[in-house]
Amino acid sequence: MSADNVVHLSRSQGVTQADLAIAKLGTSRIESPMAHLLDARATTEHYVDEDDRVLLDDTVAGIRARGVSLDELPGLEPCGPRRKIYFDPSKTRAGIVTCGGLCPGLNDVIAGLVRSLTYHYGVKRVVGFRNGFQGFISSYGYDEVELTPQYVRDIATDGGTVLGTSRGAQDPEEIVDCLERMHLNILFVIGGDGTMRGAMAIERVVRERNLKIAVVGIPKTIDNDIPYIDQSFGFQTAFSRAAESIRAVTVEAKSTANGVGLVKLMGRHSGFIACYASLARSDADVVLIPEVPFSLDSLLDHLRDRVRQRGHAVVVVAEGAGQELMEEVSSTDASGNRRLGDIGRFLRARIEDDFAAREIETSVRYIDPSYAIRSVPANPYDSVYTVRLSQAAVHAAMSGRTAMVVGRVRRRFVHIPMELAVSKRNQVDPNGDLWQAVLESTGQPVRFA
Repeated sequence: MSADNVVHLSRSQGVTQADLAIAKLGTSRIESPMAHLLDARATTEHYVDEDDRVLLDDTVAGIRARGVSLDELPGLEPCGPRRKIYFDPSKTRAGIVTCGGLCPGLNDVIAGLVRSLTYHYGVKRVVGFRNGFQGFISSYGYDEVELTPQYVRDIATDGGTVLGTSRGAQDPEEIVDCLERMHLNILFVIGGDGTMRGAMAIERVVRERNLKIAVVGIPKTIDNDIPYIDQSFGFQTAFSRAAESIRAVTVEAKSTANGVGLVKLMGRHSGFIACYASLARSDADVVLIPEVPFSLDSLLDHLRDRVRQRGHAVVVVAEGAGQELMEEVSSTDASGNRRLGDIGRFLRARIEDDFAAREIETSVRYIDPSYAIRSVPANPYDSVYTVRLSQAAVHAAMSGRTAMVVGRVRRRFVHIPMELAVSKRNQVDPNGDLWQAVLESTGQPVRFA
């Protein structure tokens, strides 16, 4: 069995069908306004019946390893409109909140939710909460935003989020008090793993109070570290923009004697942006990611060799790489994440010192484009992806599903329990084909040991 298959089995083998079950508020009895579309859709190539499942295991080896019958194989519930829905659209009120860091496509998701709720289901009121979970807390004094198709018509042309965002937890009891006070039936939460944990706390309070409020997430992380799904929205935009920074620093490095280009990209725990951006440009001599530790001395030896051979060298480093080489930072941010040491500035200083100690003339060009990348509008791919995610989230919520997120697995849009979506991080497999492709592209050794 290949190394890739071994890793795949270890990641999914412990997950059972019970882990993939989606919670529902009750039985759906109301005829859906979209029911007339389903008969035509049933004959299309990509149709998945509501009672079908998208298998979690995608290899014969994975299925064989389960040792169970076909009916017992774990599978994910498909997204899409249902013939019967739980909420009466004429009486439904929905809320939307965005939390955490910025990511390309946030405004696209907001606009997609509003349009789908209004045009497809006829929901009369959709409100947005300002500045993340703070918008629910009365002491902050934020007014909600009335979201209409007219209001969101042009917001996708801008980066960021029209609702604003914030980090950090808020009291779920007070948030649910707000939902009750405003008579909201559905809450859409857009954010990363910390945000989804906050959404789970809100859903738990809703359940304890025996309220009929659906809590549905659209997971957002620019680092692409959400498990089980193919890619998170905004990721393609991010690595495309990151590739432009690699191009720029390569030009700078080539234009000076023994020049070294250094680009620091996003990726606290996962090096996907660094890997994909480097493959998109193929200019990098070295890619450093959190999943693969490296020796500083070995790295510097390799850089000097590359500069001697080619006259320049380019290094791409994910922000979470090499943290063990620096003095540990003990503080945390508002989301509870440990603050990272600045690997970009650290490497720049070490490279300059190393070349100077050997009396080699050099100029290190350093670029950190993180905020410029986070703030841009989504590219066409991510714009399409976000629209489809938002539509899937609306269909799920209107059918009474809750405590879940939407995502895409092998081109199928599926429902994933929130608890499973935050159970671990998706990371680059050091033995997988993506990292192998990076090694082939850069020519760097398997390990800087």
